[in-house]
Amino acid sequence: MTDDRSNNQVFLMGRVSADPEERVLPSGDTVVSFRLIVPRTAAALRRSKQPIDTFECSVWGAVLRRSARRLTAGAEVEVSGELRRRFSRSSGGPVSWVTVDVDSCKKVATPAVTSTS
Repeated sequence: MTDDRSNNQVFLMGRVSADPEERVLPSGDTVVSFRLIVPRTAAALRRSKQPIDTFECSVWGAVLRRSARRLTAGAEVEVSGELRRRFSRSSGGPVSWVTVDVDSCKKVATPAVTSTS
C-alpha cells in the first residue's frame, strides 16, 4: 500500500570522486556506480569537523547509464533520485549501506575563472 504523503526523493549537487564503474551483477542487470562528494553546509560544520559527505550513486536505466559512463573524476553534477538501503554478507556478517538510485544526472557548468590583473 502506498501513501501519497510519503516521499523518497533526494537532490544532491557535488563532485564525482573517480571515474564511474560499470558492473554486470549475477542477476544479469548492469549498473553504473560512482561516488559523489558533497561539501557540508556551514550549519553542519558547526556540529561536525567532517567537511564533506560522500554518497554512492547507482544508475540502472540504459540511457542514463550511457550518460553516467561519460562522467569523469572531478566533474560537477546535479543528481536526483531515491535513497535505497542495500544489504550483503561479508566474513564479518551482514553489512548494509545507503545508495542513491539515480533518476537524473546532469553536469553543472563550472564558472569561468576571471583574471583580476
